[in-house]
Amino acid sequence: MAKILIVAEHLGGKLNASTAKCVSCAKQIGGEIHVAVLADDPSAIAAEAAKLDGVAKVLAVTEAASAHALAAVLAPQLAALAKDYTHVLGPSTTFGKDVLPRVAALLGEAMVSDVMTVKDAHTFERPIYAGNAIVTVSCPPERKVVATVRTASYAAVGAGGSAAVEAAKPAAEIPAHTRFVELKAGASDRPDLQSAGRVVSGGRALGSGEAFSIIYALADKLGAAVGASRAAVDAGYVPSDLQVGQTGKIIAPGLYIAIGISGAIQHLTGIKDAGTIVAINKDGEAPIFEVADIGLVGDLFKLVPELTQAL
Repeated sequence: MAKILIVAEHLGGKLNASTAKCVSCAKQIGGEIHVAVLADDPSAIAAEAAKLDGVAKVLAVTEAASAHALAAVLAPQLAALAKDYTHVLGPSTTFGKDVLPRVAALLGEAMVSDVMTVKDAHTFERPIYAGNAIVTVSCPPERKVVATVRTASYAAVGAGGSAAVEAAKPAAEIPAHTRFVELKAGASDRPDLQSAGRVVSGGRALGSGEAFSIIYALADKLGAAVGASRAAVDAGYVPSDLQVGQTGKIIAPGLYIAIGISGAIQHLTGIKDAGTIVAINKDGEAPIFEVADIGLVGDLFKLVPELTQAL
C-alpha cells in the first residue's frame, strides 16, 4: 500500500490552498496520507493541516532555520523524512518547483513534474508542449515517486479531517552556506492570484501601467485577483508576480476575464482549466476568442468602464 508524504506550503503562519489540492491528488493514488509541516513554529499550521479531509497524520518539524522557505534548508529535512514513504508530493507552485527537485536529487530519484491525472500509483499524466499534448509517465514500482502536482487540475479537499499531529525531528544536516536575506512581496487586499475564484487580466493593448487602473477597478468590483499577460509584464505595466501563463502562474479560477489579451499559446496554457473565460478585445480574429465562452469585440477603454459601472 502506498504511503504518501505531502510537503505543506505555508506563508505567514497560514496553510496555502495548494496543500489541500495535493491531498486530492494523493487520494487518487490511494494509501495513507501524511503532511509534513516545516517551520520555526509549525503548531498553528500543523493544526490547520490536520483538518484536511483524508490526512491521517501531520508531522510537525520545528527548526529555527526553517523560519523562511529556503529550498536548501528544507530539502535535506524532507529527504530524511521521505525514507519511510513510497511517494513524496508537493504543489507545482514556485515553492514546490524549488524544493521538490532538490529532494529528488538527495534521494537519488527521478522527478515527475506537473501531475495532472493519476492512472495508478506509479503512472501519471502531465502536459507538455505548452499543454497541447499530454504524456503518460511511468515510474518503476520499486522506486520512490517524487512529484509536483499541477494544482490547477485538482480541487482542494474540505476540512473534515481530524488527523493526529506528531512532532518529528529528521536526522538531517542543515546547510550553513544558504541564509535568508530579504523577502519582497507586494502587499494587496485582493485575493491571491494562484488560488482566486475570479481573475481579471490585462494585456499589452492597455498601453501603460496607468491604464491598468481600469483592470484594478473591475477586479475590485468583482472581488477578483488581478493578472496580466507576459507582454504586459515585459512592457513594465505590472510586476512579474501577476503574470499568467506557461512562464507565469497556472491558474484555474471559476471566472477568468481577459482584457486586451490576444491569446498567445503560452498564455492560454495558464488558463486552460478556468471555468468560464470572458474575452474583451477589439480584434475579432484574436486567438483568445477561440477558447472564450463569452466574447466581446470592441474598444476596451470604453467597454471596461461601462461594465464596471454596471456592476
